Amino acid sequence: MSDLGILPPPIVLDPLLQSWLLEDIGRGDRTTQGLFLEKTGDVRAEWIAKEEGVIAGFPIPARVFQLLDANSRFTPLVKEGDVCHSGMAIAKLEGSVEALLTGERVALNLAMHLSGIATLTRKYTDKIADFAAKLVDTRKTTPGLRILEKYATQLGGAINHRMGLDDAVMIKDNHIAAAGGIGKAISLIRKTIPYPLTIEVETETLEQVKEALQYQADIIMLDNMSVEMMREAVGIIRSNDSHVKIEASGNITLETIRAVAETGVDYISTSAPITQSKWLDLSMKMF
Repeated sequence: MSDLGILPPPIVLDPLLQSWLLEDIGRGDRTTQGLFLEKTGDVRAEWIAKEEGVIAGFPIPARVFQLLDANSRFTPLVKEGDVCHSGMAIAKLEGSVEALLTGERVALNLAMHLSGIATLTRKYTDKIADFAAKLVDTRKTTPGLRILEKYATQLGGAINHRMGLDDAVMIKDNHIAAAGGIGKAISLIRKTIPYPLTIEVETETLEQVKEALQYQADIIMLDNMSVEMMREAVGIIRSNDSHVKIEASGNITLETIRAVAETGVDYISTSAPITQSKWLDLSMKMF
């Protein structure tokens, strides 16, 4: 289990949830409103896991139902980051039948999506648990869902990379081409960035690694390098400046991640836990 994930406060989260509820409800829940023309009493329900995986995002459905019925109660039976098994009851719900039925799809969609991300992230982090290298996510996220998807990777055991373009400087291949080289790019950017932003440089060759070191990059990314070249690059960086952090990226899979960790890098970044995960199958049953 990981307890590192932090969700945004309601002032940030509520507008997102309200917009997603509005998208689903439209002009009204025709089915539920047609069945219950008069206000009903509270009903109870359970959420059931239909497969094994890592639970993530349960504070979110709790808030979804509260937005529809302030008196509703969503009680998790597992903790965030815990593993569930097929057939396990994972949450209890109580509230108006209108709120539970109207909010069911939005609440489940978010929890299933985030739990799927946390589940695949855990598989990656388990692969390198005995190494010093840490798994890092990326900005390859679903528009509108980044803050939640990155929360899910944390629950899976990963560390968040920058949340947006203003978090840190990352000089990538196109920046280098546009600036006319790594040295020029670092020199120009260092004049304008505020303290304490760091400068990371993406490198693809050993010559670029040496140039990034010469111009005192804070973090050097080894992008799409073979394991052999990566190992050589780590040796060059460590022998020149032990304080520079090293990140490996590109074509990281469950099959290759251990070999990458063995090179001695500090971080391994991949979009796979977000872009390649499948939703964890969960369902709601009323009684």
